[in-house]
Amino acid sequence: MADEAKKKEILEKLKNSVIQYDEDTCKEAANEAVEAGMDGNEAIFDGLVAGMEEVGRLFEAQEYFVPEILMCADALYAGLDILKPHCRQMDLGVKGAVVIGTVEGDVHDIGKNLVKMMFDVSGFTIYDLGRDVPLDKFVEEQLKTDSELVCLSAMMTTSMVGMPKVIEKIKAKNPDCMIMIGGAPTSKELADKWGADGYAEDASNALKEAIKMVSFLKKLRDEKASKQK
Repeated sequence: MADEAKKKEILEKLKNSVIQYDEDTCKEAANEAVEAGMDGNEAIFDGLVAGMEEVGRLFEAQEYFVPEILMCADALYAGLDILKPHCRQMDLGVKGAVVIGTVEGDVHDIGKNLVKMMFDVSGFTIYDLGRDVPLDKFVEEQLKTDSELVCLSAMMTTSMVGMPKVIEKIKAKNPDCMIMIGGAPTSKELADKWGADGYAEDASNALKEAIKMVSFLKKLRDEKASKQK
């Protein structure tokens, strides 16, 4: 097992290699994490994801733009490829199915993929629709899979405007389904205004929100079931 100082050094290296979009250093740090016997989840979330969250802040501050974001993502995926086989599935006491995608008109899927990864190692069943997803596709997929949760992502204000339409359509067909929105132009205020059940500021927050929502939904279902007995 890696000692604390070594572990801290590797996590810092993973984080900085993502921020500095340095694929080779990221691979090197990921291999060091494996060789040191580090926990794969910790290396991913406290190293790679921490780096990507800092990249998100740089993007919002307009210090980084889309080309840098894409290079940072390449570095992250290079590290992820090495670390993912060493991940253990976390048992967070709640399981659920989630439909996830980036809304129509938007091809940015880095944030969406980070959230998907967190759901993946947390034991959720994931139906990933990818990017530039037609609005009705979210509705169809939710009905087909009976997923507890739908996650809508957008990185641009122009594509974000499709979100309320999806929320309205899903809620009309299945009022029990929980919907979470996320992405740079979104906010908690917009989530409330559009009738979404949650808002994800970043990937870690998305997972926490999802667990809360799915737990709440399961509790409601159990209450309904016990009343029907």
